[in-house]
Amino acid sequence: MKYIVRRLGLFLITLLAALTFNFFLPRLMPGNPAIDMLSRLESKGHLGPQALHTIEIALGLNKHTSLLHQYVQYLGNAATGNFGISYTFFPAPVSKEILEALPWTLGLVGMTTVIAFLLGTFIGLISAWFRGGRLDSALPPLFVILSGFPYFWFALLCILLFGVTLNWLPVSGGYNTSLLPDWDWTFVGSVLSHSVLPALTIVLTSIGGWTLTMRNNTVTVVAEDYVRMARAKGIPEWKIMWHYAGRNAMLPNLTGFGIQLGFVVSGAVLVEYVFNYPGLGWMLLDAVSNQDYPLMQALFLMITVAVLVAVFAIDLLTAVLDPRTRDSG
Repeated sequence: MKYIVRRLGLFLITLLAALTFNFFLPRLMPGNPAIDMLSRLESKGHLGPQALHTIEIALGLNKHTSLLHQYVQYLGNAATGNFGISYTFFPAPVSKEILEALPWTLGLVGMTTVIAFLLGTFIGLISAWFRGGRLDSALPPLFVILSGFPYFWFALLCILLFGVTLNWLPVSGGYNTSLLPDWDWTFVGSVLSHSVLPALTIVLTSIGGWTLTMRNNTVTVVAEDYVRMARAKGIPEWKIMWHYAGRNAMLPNLTGFGIQLGFVVSGAVLVEYVFNYPGLGWMLLDAVSNQDYPLMQALFLMITVAVLVAVFAIDLLTAVLDPRTRDSG
C-alpha cells in the first residue's frame, strides 16, 4: 500500500509540474497568436476595433486579468477538458477536433505498438531459449536491420511496392472519401484496408528493438541460479521458459513499453504525414505549422498525461510481477 501511495504522490507532483510548464510555455514565447488570427480574418472581411480583444479572450490570452487568475482558470479548464478555441479550425473547440482524431491514432498506433511489443517479446524469448538455432540466426538480425530504416523511407517503399506496383492496397487517407462514415462493413473494410500499410510500416520498423532487448535479457536470466534449480527439480522446459525466465526477462521491457504506450497519443507523425492519415500526429504537425497554441497545448498535455498514466500502470504491474520492487520503489 505504501508503494502505491508513493507512486501516486510522484504521479500527482509530476502532473502538476507538467500542467504548470504547459501553461507558461506559450505565454513566454514571442509573438501574439491573436494578432495572427486577426490578420487571417481581416483578409475575409472588415472587423471592428474590438476584434483583437474578443479573439484574445476566445483564445484564453486575455491580458486584462492577472497571471494567477489565468493559471487557476487554466487548471479548472484542463480538469474539465476545456482547452479553448483552435484557430486552425476556428471556431471549433480544441477538444472537439482532438476527439475526432483520437480514435484514428489509438486504432493505428495503439494496436501496432502492442502488436510490435508482443511479437518482439515472443521472438526474443524463443530466440534466446534456442540460442544458436535457425530462428535465432535469422529473425533477430532481420528485424534489427529493419528497425534501422527511417519510418518515412520504409513507408515510401511500401507505397511503391504494394500501392503503385502491385496495386493491392490504398496509399492515402483513413478511408474511401466517397463513403459516409458509419458502422457498416463497407466503411469498416475501407478503414482496415487503408490502415494496413501504415500499420505494417510501424510494426516492422519497431519490432527489432523489442526483439533484441528481450533476447539479451533472456540470455542473462537463463544463467541465473533459480533457472538452474528449476531444471534440477525436473520442471518442464516450457514452464521454465514462460514462468521463470520469460517473466523475469520481460520486466525491463515493461518500463519501455509503458513509455512507448504513453506516446501513442502523439501519433506517428512521419507515418501519418506520408500516408495522409487523419490522426493526432498529423494534427500536431498542422498545429505547429499554423502556430495554433491552444491545440499544441492540449496535445502536449495529452502526451504528458498519457505517459504518466502508462508509467504509473506499468509500475503497479511490475510490483505485481516482481514483489522485490515494492521495497526499492
